[in-house]
Formats: sequence, structure tokens, C-alpha cells
Amino acid sequence: MDVWRAVCEHYVVSGMVVCWCVVWLYNLATRGVCKSKARMEGKTVIITGADSGIGKATAFDLAGRGARVIMAGINVDQAYYVRKQIIEKTLNNNIIVKSIDLSDMLSVRQFAEDINRTEPRLDVLIHNAGVLFPGKLTTDQGLDMTFATNHFGPFLLTHLLLDLLKRTGRSRIVLVASSMHIAGKLDLSNPNPKKDASTSRLLFSWNMYCSSKLACILCARELARRLEGSEVTVNCLHPGLVCTSIVWNPCANVVGERLYSFFLPFLKTTRQGAQTTIHLAVSEEVEGVTGKYFSNCKERTPATLTGDVEFAEKYWRLCEDIVGLDHSITRNVCPS
Repeated sequence: MDVWRAVCEHYVVSGMVVCWCVVWLYNLATRGVCKSKARMEGKTVIITGADSGIGKATAFDLAGRGARVIMAGINVDQAYYVRKQIIEKTLNNNIIVKSIDLSDMLSVRQFAEDINRTEPRLDVLIHNAGVLFPGKLTTDQGLDMTFATNHFGPFLLTHLLLDLLKRTGRSRIVLVASSMHIAGKLDLSNPNPKKDASTSRLLFSWNMYCSSKLACILCARELARRLEGSEVTVNCLHPGLVCTSIVWNPCANVVGERLYSFFLPFLKTTRQGAQTTIHLAVSEEVEGVTGKYFSNCKERTPATLTGDVEFAEKYWRLCEDIVGLDHSITRNVCPS
């Protein structure tokens, strides 16, 4: 009996190891890589959340291509530290740090005013910053913190910089979303979601993250539709499951660090996670491509709701009201 048990345990463990290796190799083989060698001298790029994670990896890559990189974020001290690292590695001194709190609409407006006043061009706007705040946290404007940072802030910033993007000519807007948008829900009667007393902190936080990413893709595709005929393109992406604080902190708390460490080899590094962002920012393959959703540098199909034009138009107007945009102004900027 003991022999049989030992044999069974041996084969079970061996089978698990083999399966683990097969999945790991498949995961490694299917990770998309930006193959473009395009240079970016003379071009200006804004990257939100460039002080860590995917944004940091993106900043390193684009700086290495010669771009003028504006690192926009809330942690200015950390951004300056990363700026020093980028300059040392790439020898590109044209790296700028500017402060912005995407959850604060006043901060977004101040940042946009500064950019419009000081920058003659903007070739690529990369909305990389993303958060998953625990529980129900609200901003001074009464917005859910996660939703404001992931959607409302980028929505407002895009509108305020759109004229500059248009004047530049061929320019790109890139939004880092998530495949988890498929689990999100948007309610036209409740565009700024409120926590239900019956909903747990963890579930509410997760719902806000997924729904904010759904809103991001929905409005990006609507913006692309409104910008048809212009030289500004708008695309979204899923970076993959990347080893960042958004993934690490909630998962480690739930399953424990030891068990979570078992899954680490299946996660992308930040450099791997940045590949689709870089692809959409520089690749000749996507020149003129707009209103699409990508993963692993390939076009994918997002949730059905993101293609509902009637719903998107209604939700768009609600977002305008929430962030304080005049409908008549946005009609002139983004004609339907």
C-alpha cells in the first residue's frame, strides 16, 4: 500500500511539474513583442504613471528611441529618480517630469494648461496609469477614486490635449486597459458608481476596476469614431497579467505570498507587459489604425458593449457632465 502511495505521489507530482512547464512555455511563446525599430527623434510623448511598472518600462524604451518623454504622475520624487536612471541608460537628456493627479480634475486641468502652454507638439499620449484602490474611496469632487484615476481623469485630459494632438498631425492616443473589462458593468443611471451596503470592500474594488476599464475602451472607441477623417488615432490594449502592484498586492493578500509566488513565472515582467503599449506608440503596422483593442501586439475583440454606438454616445455625454466639459465645446473638438 505504501509502495502504491509512493508511486502515485511520484506520478502526480511529476505530472504537475510537466503541466506547469508546458503552460509556462506556452505562455512564454505567445507573448507579443514589438518588432518595430522606429526611431522617435523630434517626437514628444506623454506617459502617465511612468515612475513604475509598465509605464516605467515604456518610458525607458521610448527614450531609447530618442523621444522627448514627459513623465506625468503623482509621485514626483520617484519620477525624478527614474528619470535619472533613464538618462544614465539611454543618454537621452530630454526627459521631463511633471506632476498630475488623475483622480483630481483640477490637477488634470492644470497639467493640460501647462502642456498646451509649453509644448509645441504632442505625438503620442499614453494613458498608462491605473489603480485599484481598496474599498470605497472618493475624491474631493465626489468621484470614486479608482474610477476617477482610470477613466474620468484620462477622459478629461484627452479632451484638453486634443487640439495639440491635432495640430501635431499624425498623432496617437494609447490607453492601457485590461481584459478584465469583460467583467465590468456600466449603468447610464449611475455613471459615478456608489458602494452598495451589501457589497464587500474587495468585490466593490474589483467591480470598480473592471468597470473603469470597460468605460475606458467604450469611450476610446467612441472618440475614434468622432475623430474619423483626422490624423489622430485612438487604440486600447490589454498588457497581459503583469507582475505589478495592482496584481501583487490584492492577490498576495488573498492567497498568501507563498502560493502567489508559485504563479509568478506565469506573469509577465514589466518590460514584457509594455510591449503592446510600445507597439501602438511606434509601430508602422498600426499607422492609421484606430478604434481597436490589442493584446500581445495583435488586434483582439473587446466586450460587445464597447461597440454599441448608441450606448457610447449617451455614456459619453454623462462623462462630459461629470468632468465638467461643455457639450458644445466637445462637439466642436470631436464632431459626431
